[in-house]
Amino acid sequence: MKAAVVTIGDEILIGQIVDTNSAYIASALDKIGIGVHEMLSISDDKQHILSTFASLQNKVDVVIVTGGLGPTKDDITKKTFCEYFDDSLVVNEHVLEHVVHLIEKVMKRPASQMNKDQALVPSKCTVLFNNAGTAPGMWVEKGNTVYISLPGVPYEMKGIMQDEVIPRLAEKFKRPFILHKTILTYGQGESHIAELIEDWENNLPGFIKLAYLPAPGRVRLRMSARGTDEEILKNALQEETVKLAEIIGDIIVGYDEGEMLEVVVGRFLAEKGLTVSAAESCTGGGVAKAITSVPGASAYFKGGVVTYKAESKTNLLGVPQDLIDKHTVVSAEVAESMAVNAKRIFGTDYAIATTGNAGPSKDIGSNAEAGTVYIAIATPAGVNIEHFDFGQPREKVIDRAINKALEMIYKEILKK
Repeated sequence: MKAAVVTIGDEILIGQIVDTNSAYIASALDKIGIGVHEMLSISDDKQHILSTFASLQNKVDVVIVTGGLGPTKDDITKKTFCEYFDDSLVVNEHVLEHVVHLIEKVMKRPASQMNKDQALVPSKCTVLFNNAGTAPGMWVEKGNTVYISLPGVPYEMKGIMQDEVIPRLAEKFKRPFILHKTILTYGQGESHIAELIEDWENNLPGFIKLAYLPAPGRVRLRMSARGTDEEILKNALQEETVKLAEIIGDIIVGYDEGEMLEVVVGRFLAEKGLTVSAAESCTGGGVAKAITSVPGASAYFKGGVVTYKAESKTNLLGVPQDLIDKHTVVSAEVAESMAVNAKRIFGTDYAIATTGNAGPSKDIGSNAEAGTVYIAIATPAGVNIEHFDFGQPREKVIDRAINKALEMIYKEILKK
């Protein structure tokens, strides 16, 4: 089965907003065995929409469109649907009742005619009810293709996908099973991992494909299995995961798609009843942001400070001025002092400290080259400090420093 995802909106094409809808839709379809064949972003132009619909007709089984639904004049998807399917708009009384209730009872203002026109839908469509907003989704079939139109507002789109689209697609189509197994690795680059697992990869069953998903400091290895027997796929993925762990088990830190290292670190801290804090300079709060992005992080993260300037390191963290004068702010000694003092101030079992020069220019105050970073982890047993040269550009330095800090705290927790 093949699907296409089409986003409509000039705001996407000019970079004013980022299209997150396509990623969500693709993930939701994948979970029920429907693979996305292509993704398209097109302008708010009737002819462009019509030609796109025609090009996908009978080429894919499902076309999911987001955007262009709403009360304003530039929302043209419904009218374009009518033209493509040789249809006309009619009032859906259920939708009208919902729109009036939402505007007048919830938003406490009169419902305008423009609001009420949200209840106009093509007569041939199946209405996909929108509990979270006024614009309903639409389902129309033509030839061998189902066309589904959804609002562009992400939370409205997600609600209709969950409540209406996925159940209907699951009922209508006989689909293969598509299963994934994601292995999260840290500390080695993509090319080196590929060399280590080359023989294993070459001997994977034909129905399993491997993808490398690299990011600064981490590589996700995703195995995807497709077939008609779910049990065979599950067993094969498990067998190959065991084989892979025998080869690179020392750099594997997680096995689920959602288990980024901050999730793994958080789970280990919570399970062991341990706490952590952060004192950051060059990462600007990025370490704390990563840790606290995990639900339940308050159980193990006590707090953090961003001491970007030298005086804040002395005033807030108590880093001795003579230590800074002697070694500069970008040094192992200052990183150690930051970590030790953060651990004391926040009363945590561990503390992470980062200091460095993210660039792009040379740090005059410390004479440190751009890309130089020191990371210290204060632990119950002492302090572990590492020095890195992450090169450039600035964004890469910051990302790699955040990921390396998480990797270092992960290794320290494993020793407990």
